[in-house]
Amino acid sequence: MQYKKATIVIENISNLVTLKGPNRARRSDEMSEVGLIKDGIVAVEDDKIIFVGQDHLPQNIRITSETITIDASNKLVTPGLIDSHTHLVYGGSREHEIYNKLKGTKYLDIMQAGGGIYYTVEMTKKASFKELYKKAERSLNRMMEFGVTTVEAKSGYGLDDFETELKQLKVIKELNDNHPVDIVATFLAAHAVPERYKNNSDKFVEIIINEMIPYVSEKGLAKFCDVFCEEGVFSVEQSRKILTAAKDWGLIPKIHADELEPLGGAELAAEIGCISADHLVGASEKGLKMMAEKGVIATLLPTTTFFLQSEKYADARKMIEYGIPVALSTDYNPGSSPTENLQLVMSFGVIKLKMSPQEIISSVTINAAASLGLENKIGSLEEGKNADIVIFDVPNLEYLIYHFGVNHTDTVIKNGVVVYSNNQ
Repeated sequence: MQYKKATIVIENISNLVTLKGPNRARRSDEMSEVGLIKDGIVAVEDDKIIFVGQDHLPQNIRITSETITIDASNKLVTPGLIDSHTHLVYGGSREHEIYNKLKGTKYLDIMQAGGGIYYTVEMTKKASFKELYKKAERSLNRMMEFGVTTVEAKSGYGLDDFETELKQLKVIKELNDNHPVDIVATFLAAHAVPERYKNNSDKFVEIIINEMIPYVSEKGLAKFCDVFCEEGVFSVEQSRKILTAAKDWGLIPKIHADELEPLGGAELAAEIGCISADHLVGASEKGLKMMAEKGVIATLLPTTTFFLQSEKYADARKMIEYGIPVALSTDYNPGSSPTENLQLVMSFGVIKLKMSPQEIISSVTINAAASLGLENKIGSLEEGKNADIVIFDVPNLEYLIYHFGVNHTDTVIKNGVVVYSNNQ
């Protein structure tokens, strides 16, 4: 018998949500199959999970004097949460815009008047590397305390100032090297049309394609390339050119699609083969059916809709019915979703998107992992996967989402190391 030595054992777990199943995004009824185990137990050796089961460890797993044993009686254990769409690195803040929002001024109108993204671009340009790093680090710490173990982070506050775009990407890289939470970088220079290219946006598109994307790819600064495909920002044709070029350079395409209007972003996501299409509040029936056929993951961002005071939310129920895998994320950013609380987003998923608690946990674990191309490593609690685990001080999954607006995290384990404990 080959023995294994457990470095961490979590025992007496009242409700263990494993998400055991195929290493791919779950769709339709699969999103409700969460692999629940009562009286569960999990064993970790170094940075990998070596056992997930019920009651007791098998005889080949040894507990030593060095093993950390955690009693999870009356607690919920899940895979580490994954925040798969954020704008983590930025300068300044935009609380002054709340007055315009209260007056009913639309998001794009604020932006076109020099506020919104343009204001953050100026603040990000002015901020030093160290300032951006420290600000993002604080947010990352908050995310971790809410149970998040992996984060996607976008550039997009430099636009035509390529040095600022690179500054953001380098902050992301250094944070990933230094912080317990894993960060996956996305290049998003196509976040808005810069002021000087307002009358010639095609010129800026050409710069992104011919100068920026090749450099980002060659330097290995991002895994994904994203574009804000929306009326008044980048057209479907411009977005097609950018994402096609990104694919040619080895960057995986993502898209901000149909956030405000049914422009055709969902259709483009299917055509291009984007790994995910995000927002989708205004997505057309045709676009959703095409996404389902092509297996494009829908990343929904309900706190953004809430903060923009919109009445219409993305139709998650229709997406699930069509067989589109759904992920949820904070969209953490300074203008339209200034929150690091993924647990709050999960509650909004139930309240506003009418998703079940089981669908919710699938959307922030295995489906979010798949939207980042990491489903073979994280997103479920199974032998051989990374030991990214969260213990919540709640009796069950339903309570985690039902009791909203507070932090239920007890313990966060990242790669087999306890990185946060509410008991310390």
